[in-house]
Order: sequence, then C-alpha cells, then structure tokens
Amino acid sequence: MEIAELKGKIRDIKDFPTEGILFKDITTLLKDGPAFRYVIDAIASRYQKERVDLVVGIESRGFIFGGALAHQLKAGFVPVRKLGKLPGKTIEVEYELEYGRDALAVHEDAIKAGQRVLAVDDLLATGGTMAATLRLIRQLGGSVVGVAFMIEL
Repeated sequence: MEIAELKGKIRDIKDFPTEGILFKDITTLLKDGPAFRYVIDAIASRYQKERVDLVVGIESRGFIFGGALAHQLKAGFVPVRKLGKLPGKTIEVEYELEYGRDALAVHEDAIKAGQRVLAVDDLLATGGTMAATLRLIRQLGGSVVGVAFMIEL
C-alpha cells in the first residue's frame, strides 16, 4: 500500500472542533481493515527488535493504535489519560497548549524501572502532549525506546 493511498483514507474536516482547525478524521482509515492492518504492521516492524515491554497510548486516539501495537509486539498496554480519568494513585504532569495549559496522568505503578517503553499517539502537531508523556514515562523509571505516530502535521 502506498502512502498516498493511506493519506486518501484520512478525511479532513474543516473548522472542527472549532473554527480554524483542520481535523484529521481517522475513522475512515480505521474502518478499512487492510489499511488499518498495514499501518499497525508498518509501525510494529520498526520496533520488533527493540524488546518493547510496554506500549503507552495517549488519550484518546492513541489508545486505538497503542492497543493494536501492544498486541502485535506482545507487550503490555498503558493508557495515559487526562486528569481525573484514572482511578487510584497517579502521577501527573502539566504541559503547555497553544492557549493555556493541560495535564496528563498515569497510574503510579504502571511502569517499572528499566521497562522498555514505546509511546504512541495518532497525530503529532506541536509535540507538547508527547513531550509530557515522555516525562511521565521517565519519572516512573521507564526507558523510552521510541515514539510513533500515524500522522505528522
């Protein structure tokens, strides 16, 4: 499958969720079994030899790719969520948005020192969310073996 063909399976929606935003709707790719499998296989093949222990997926669309990659890599899956979404004890990190601040959380026992972690999200824009996620992984003693995205703006 060619990259142009994959790009054609992602729908652009203007002014969503707010005016001036060009939203990348991946549901059109996800419903295409061969295309979704191609994306997961292509990303997984890059990390097969990295001995990944855990795949960390960022809320919410990173869960889709992270879960599938964890399965493919025979690794565990850890969700990184917005504040207030995880029960139990968590660690949090704040990060800058274009207009303001936000925060992410992960269970404090989600990653053990020395575990090899692949961080995954659907899309890379400014990198702020991923940078915050990498701080969480490192705070828990995880070793980041890579980051993966399906789309880069």
